Amino acid sequence: MAEIRVRGVRLVLEPCGAVWWPERRALLVADLHFEKGSAYARRGALLPPWDTAATLARLEAAVERRAPKLVVSLGDAFHDRHGPASLMDGARTRLAALARGRDWLWLSGNHDPLPPRDLGGEAAAALELDGLHLRHAPGPDVAGEIAGHLHPKARLATSRVRVVRPCFAGDGNRLLLPAFGSFTGGLNALHPAIAGLFPAGFDAWLLGERRVFRVPHARLRPEQALYHTLHEELEHGSE
Repeated sequence: MAEIRVRGVRLVLEPCGAVWWPERRALLVADLHFEKGSAYARRGALLPPWDTAATLARLEAAVERRAPKLVVSLGDAFHDRHGPASLMDGARTRLAALARGRDWLWLSGNHDPLPPRDLGGEAAAALELDGLHLRHAPGPDVAGEIAGHLHPKARLATSRVRVVRPCFAGDGNRLLLPAFGSFTGGLNALHPAIAGLFPAGFDAWLLGERRVFRVPHARLRPEQALYHTLHEELEHGSE
C-alpha cells in the first residue's frame, strides 16, 4: 500500500487500482467498464465475454478486504448504455449483494451518463466530501479533485527494468485513478492530456502485484513510437 494526501486528506492507494479513504471508510474505483466485451461483440469484434466476471471478482475482493461503509464508482461503470441490460443474472445478483448494507454511489461518466438505478445504490453526477471533489473526468484548476476517465499508465525504462503498468497520477492537489476494468487500455501518463493537469510535475504510483511503486514523473518515459502508432491505428483506424 502507499499513502498520500490530497488537500490534507489521507488516502491509501491499493495494488488493485482502488483508493481507500480510511477516515470515511470509503472505497473509490474508476472506469469499471462492465460489459465492454458485449459492447464490442455488438459491433462485430468478438472479444471473450469474460471481462465483467473478472472485474467483478476483483471488486468483490477489494470490498471484502476493506468492508467499506461507502463505495464510489467514479463513472464509466458500464461501457455503454446497453451494459446494465447485458449483465447476466449471476453478475447482477453479485453486484446487488455488494451494494447491500452500505452506501453505494454510481457517478455518471461519458460512457454511462445515466448510471444504473436497479442494481442498488444511488446515482449522481459528482460528489463533494470533506473538501474533495469526486467526479469522472478531471476539470481545469479544481483543487482536491479525485477523478478517472483518462486511464493513466506509466512506462518505466532503466538499464535494469522495462515495464508498462497502470498507475495513479497525483501532485497532492489532484489524483487520477487507473481504470479498474479488465478490458481497459491506458494513456501514457506523459501524454499532454494527463501531464498537462500537473504543471508543476507529479508522481506516478505504478500498480504491482502486491504493492504500489512511487515514481517521479521525471523518471517516466513516453510511449514507444511504434507501439503508439499501432495503438492509434487500432483505436481510430488508419487513414
